Amino acid sequence: MQPVFSPSFRAGAREGFLAFLPLSVGLIPWALVTGMSMVSVGFTPLQAMGMNVIVFAGTAQLGTLPLIAIGAPVWLIVATALALNLRFVIFSAAIAQGFRGMGTGARWLCGHLLTDGVFATCIEKMMRNEDRQWRLGYYLAPSVWTWLLWQCFALTGVLAAGSIPKNWSLEFMATIALMLLLLPMAKMRPMLVAALTGGATAVALQGMPLRLGLIVAIFAGIAAGFAAEHWHGKRDSGRAAT
Repeated sequence: MQPVFSPSFRAGAREGFLAFLPLSVGLIPWALVTGMSMVSVGFTPLQAMGMNVIVFAGTAQLGTLPLIAIGAPVWLIVATALALNLRFVIFSAAIAQGFRGMGTGARWLCGHLLTDGVFATCIEKMMRNEDRQWRLGYYLAPSVWTWLLWQCFALTGVLAAGSIPKNWSLEFMATIALMLLLLPMAKMRPMLVAALTGGATAVALQGMPLRLGLIVAIFAGIAAGFAAEHWHGKRDSGRAAT
């Protein structure tokens, strides 16, 4: 058995880090806004960073903060967080073969570190490469970098919440950054179908109370993505048969 930090692992880590580095710039405004938002609803710095480390999901954090602020029922807060993170079920299923031959501990760690940008960056090459150590390095390097970058700039947002000028429009910058992180996934047709369906549904149902329209939109997008994947698979099977 090869050591964890074998030459193959280091080669994969170097390639994965360099592939993800340009995208990682978009995490900075997103993390800053998340840190500032947690303070704005009354979290102490310790509470904010505790949530940031344990949850490690900016969309779920920002999606539940308004509910926490208005004192919404706990079940609704939990359900919203779960719904917002349901996309990771799809991501995990899609990238699972990239972790073939790896132990349970490595899979648990990689599952916690899974993010949208890392998924989009890593999935294609992880599916093709047969070297287990290379694949692990290729995935872990950008994942650990993402975790560190997120924690550092979220902490910056927490500590600087009262001093960052409002006219910097970090919320808008964070939205643009998130779109840039998601663009690589649009190359996969089921993901594009899911995004378009979820986005259209969210806009159509934005008037629903307690942000329930967002939850409906998430389920609609996931259903559309699975349907597109199923249809695409059947079409490819039909072509292969002929």
